[in-house]
Amino acid sequence: MGVSNKTPEFLKMNPIGKVPVLETPDGPVFESNAIARYVTRLKADNPLYGSSLIDYAHIEQWMDFAATEVDANIGKWLYPRMGFYPYAAVSEETAIAALKRALGSLNTHLASNTFLVGHSVTLADIVLTCNLYLGFIRILTKSFTTEFPHVERYFWTMVNQPNFKKVIGDVKQAETVPPVQKKAAPAKEQKPKEAKKEAPKEALKPKADEKPAEEEPKPKPKNPLDLLPPSKMILDDWKRLYSNTKTNFREVAIKGFWDMYDPEGYSLWFCDYKYNDENTVSFVTMNKVGGFLQRMDLCRKYAFGKMLVVGSEPPFKVKGLWLFRGSEIPKFVMDEVYDMELYEWTKVDLSDEAQKERVNAMIEDQEPFEGEALLDAKCFK
Repeated sequence: MGVSNKTPEFLKMNPIGKVPVLETPDGPVFESNAIARYVTRLKADNPLYGSSLIDYAHIEQWMDFAATEVDANIGKWLYPRMGFYPYAAVSEETAIAALKRALGSLNTHLASNTFLVGHSVTLADIVLTCNLYLGFIRILTKSFTTEFPHVERYFWTMVNQPNFKKVIGDVKQAETVPPVQKKAAPAKEQKPKEAKKEAPKEALKPKADEKPAEEEPKPKPKNPLDLLPPSKMILDDWKRLYSNTKTNFREVAIKGFWDMYDPEGYSLWFCDYKYNDENTVSFVTMNKVGGFLQRMDLCRKYAFGKMLVVGSEPPFKVKGLWLFRGSEIPKFVMDEVYDMELYEWTKVDLSDEAQKERVNAMIEDQEPFEGEALLDAKCFK
């Protein structure tokens, strides 16, 4: 690297000088996924590419997902820590949030699927597993991946397949996140020694307008919600009351909620899933809600939520109640959590007693709820 890949002969194969490059009888191929596709298609009707046009499309879909959502964000987290790129805490936080969002989506899919496409290994599984492999051995510790149990199950199943073990051997998960590599300061040019001269005492005093040698790092931009006027409602107090109330829930927790609630500093929202007709399998529906709550983790400091799965038989209905800091749904939540657009959002009208009672019923996990059995209830706090 840095020598033979910079030669004119190599640059004819890949003009940007990167590896891998596959030399074929018909000419070179570069880029990992292009090489993987080429090798797979060398064998006619290779089952690794599925058995139908829609299988082919889904395999391509997951390969693109692996490259743009998983591999890219693992790299944005790992490579600055290894010293390959400048490290910036804000950029790292963004990469981790994006990676969690990707793994949350993958976790939801794998909750009801052993493999990405169909019922056997395809090229999509090979590519995604290779992308996950770098993360698992270098930076994705158990404390990080435990949030995504179906991804964990999938990864360990794949890397223990005989054909994987032939190539990568035994896999050991990273135990710690690697520390940020600090680059050594460049050596200063040695100058001939001069006879020491005693500096005048005045020169030893720092001048009033003299700037420090290094500027302090700029403070991290504040979340706009932190700039709102103080609220009389302390969200942690409400979450603590909710968690600790075991009896007389209506008299203690519900009454306490309305005593604390500040309509100037917070807002209440109902959400209803737009595509309930798709909710035909109970555990898949519950996993869908679980994935949504995982992706909402970025607003835990500013929100409280209840999500209900309603109905005794399919299709199941998904309904929710959310308390957000501020008078509107936070913009960063709408921008970052793609599930938000899968729901209809309606602001609670506090002047309507029926709506207030619906809030009470959802906080309490009242059953039956709106005349139907309560299949599951999840709390975000």
